[in-house]
Amino acid sequence: MTDSTTDPRDAHREEGFPAQQQDQPGHTDETAPTPDHGEESYVGHGRLEGRKALITGGDSGIGRAVAIAFAREGADVAIVHMPEEQKDADETVALVREAGRTGVSLPGDVRDEAFATEAVAEARRALGGLDVLVLNAGYQHDIDGFANLRTEDMRRVFDTNFAGLLYSARAAYPDLEPGASIIVTASIQAFNPSPGLIDYAMTKAAQVAFVKALAAEAGARGIRVNAVAPGPIWTPLIPATGWDADKLESFGADTPLGRAGQPAELAGAYVYLAAAESSYVSGAVLPVTGGKPL
Repeated sequence: MTDSTTDPRDAHREEGFPAQQQDQPGHTDETAPTPDHGEESYVGHGRLEGRKALITGGDSGIGRAVAIAFAREGADVAIVHMPEEQKDADETVALVREAGRTGVSLPGDVRDEAFATEAVAEARRALGGLDVLVLNAGYQHDIDGFANLRTEDMRRVFDTNFAGLLYSARAAYPDLEPGASIIVTASIQAFNPSPGLIDYAMTKAAQVAFVKALAAEAGARGIRVNAVAPGPIWTPLIPATGWDADKLESFGADTPLGRAGQPAELAGAYVYLAAAESSYVSGAVLPVTGGKPL
């Protein structure tokens, strides 16, 4: 987290990002520069003491930043991740354990309904309960014109970003108790969609509808449901999206703050939505966009 006197325009990297390419889902050690997840900066204050959290897509990027912040705030954390992301996952779990909390790695694909369902049960067993669910797993790819949208790519986006989210949430929901919190990683794309991310943007709009609908039902049980809507954030997903050098060089430059954000700059939003101080917040979409309006 940055000091309150830090100029937000240059709190992190101001210049663009170098040309690079990765295969999905992307890996931290292949991402240049390395994203800042708050490893050296996030300081906890016990705001989530005793909480038990499951984070899908928790191995890298936003998910890792949230895992670090939650652990340093006193929560035990389980992360779901793709099997090929085990190295990133191990590093994230190590950071959770360094904070003195229980850290659990659950490899698998949330597109698999059986796995997504069992992962929730396993997280609850391993942590001794579950009261915070962060639905963060995501996939995106660049589309060079709508006519070139391939069915297999579209299905992976839909199945990861929406079907996987529903499987995980549905498995967790019946056993959540009053005071529990569900937090979805939506996107500014839900409100200001880019043509090259049309299928991704559609899933993010659907996630916002999910948050609002479930919040209306879950409130009667004392369960809050909210979303964080990131703007351009530098994570391994970005160089794995398929963008060219010009797109990477200018990534985030069109925000009012003039730069892309870092995963660490989102962590506080998730902590707030999971913590007691947001007890009257449900059905909300919290933007962390560098000043871009939703």
